[in-house]
Amino acid sequence: MSRYTGAVCRLCRAEGTKLFLKGDRCYTEKCAINKRNSRPGQHGTKRVKTSEYGIRLREKQKLRRYYGMNETQFRRFYGMASKMPGQTGHNFLQILERRLDNVLHRMGFGVSRSQSRQIVRHGHVLVNGRKLDIPSYLVRAGDVVAIAEKSRDIVLLKDNAEVAASRAIPAWIELNAQGLEAKIISLPVREQIDSPVNEQLVVEFYAR
Repeated sequence: MSRYTGAVCRLCRAEGTKLFLKGDRCYTEKCAINKRNSRPGQHGTKRVKTSEYGIRLREKQKLRRYYGMNETQFRRFYGMASKMPGQTGHNFLQILERRLDNVLHRMGFGVSRSQSRQIVRHGHVLVNGRKLDIPSYLVRAGDVVAIAEKSRDIVLLKDNAEVAASRAIPAWIELNAQGLEAKIISLPVREQIDSPVNEQLVVEFYAR
């Protein structure tokens, strides 16, 4: 699947929930869900009966769009999760949370995952002291993620301080005093992941 370049607010309306794809706008009354919570298109206000398959499809699409991934990569990560011991759904969410672009977003850099992904791709991020520009890199416990010294002014200009301050830092990430470096103290568990989905429905969709 090619990269989606359309209006991201339509994606939130299609899923009927906030996916926080628009950055600071999602936290205001201008959010499309607050203004017009109906499916996009001329028939969006009509009631539609959703099948069991449709329910699971929508949950899968919601999770994929929340993390901003294409279907090929998303399915590959699901395949990794299904081979790990434990609950596949929990493993899947853990893998998605470990993505470098998501970790940067959780640290407070980038008002959306899309912006955090751009910061990574432009080479502004170090992992264990080495530049890494792969947004899908999976961090491990003990890794240190930092903004490169020469990039700090650039990245801080892009960041929305008010939104970053309102976003809670998850317990599995330990920020330093300046907030420009973080250590992954553990891998996230389900209780520490606030993704707005029922991951079991995603598992059932791929297991059908």
